[in-house]
Amino acid sequence: MTGETAPLIEMVAICKDFGHVQALKDVCFSVNRGEVVGLLGDNGAGKSTLIKVLNGLYPPDSGEMRMDGQQIRFRSPKEAREAGIETVFQDLALVPLMSIDRNFFLGHEPLKKVGPIKFLDSKYMDQTCKAVLKEIGIHVRSTREEVSVLSGGERQSISIGRAIHFGVKLLILDEPTSALSIKETDKVLSYVTEAKNKGMGVIFITHNIYHVYPVADRFSILSHGTTLGNFVKGDVTPDNISQMIVTGRHF
Repeated sequence: MTGETAPLIEMVAICKDFGHVQALKDVCFSVNRGEVVGLLGDNGAGKSTLIKVLNGLYPPDSGEMRMDGQQIRFRSPKEAREAGIETVFQDLALVPLMSIDRNFFLGHEPLKKVGPIKFLDSKYMDQTCKAVLKEIGIHVRSTREEVSVLSGGERQSISIGRAIHFGVKLLILDEPTSALSIKETDKVLSYVTEAKNKGMGVIFITHNIYHVYPVADRFSILSHGTTLGNFVKGDVTPDNISQMIVTGRHF
């Protein structure tokens, strides 16, 4: 399969060792356009390692990865980002001491030219950032304020809003709701749904099924570095999945 008929991302028989420790063994995983996949498992299950293989931080020892049906192997997170994969790691969504608008445009900085010299287009950054934040329900006194003034939920929301604005193909969220209030969690989940509705693929990494179940279409469960199962939402309940995560066995 190629192009529109192929999964957005497909990982087949992925293996990764760290010395004598086998972190991933023959893991298979996929996500389609306009789909939210919950990547679940207990601590040490291999979730973060799998994502770091996908986004180019770790090279796989064996296995294949494809994007839109074409074989890929990113050599760095920068290459993955240039291909349209945005990863928002837990607690590292934004740079706290950098301004809100600089964070929003991080890696996409607009430049204007004055003679032979190029400058950041600060006015465009401020106006665009303010408009997008207003659209997703975040009101700030100034986009020039440091991100440190924002709550955890606002930071996650800005990260997701940034990805939606720049039209990435795949959004990877690493435990995006783990430290948020119920209200903030609901807001972040609404942005996940918005990303899905815009045709993006979303990988939602968590060990808490109740955070991802409302928005996910499918679930991929890892246990001790292997694929325990891949399930369509209608085939499993949150209790089924929780039991599998706890016991490490198929229900």
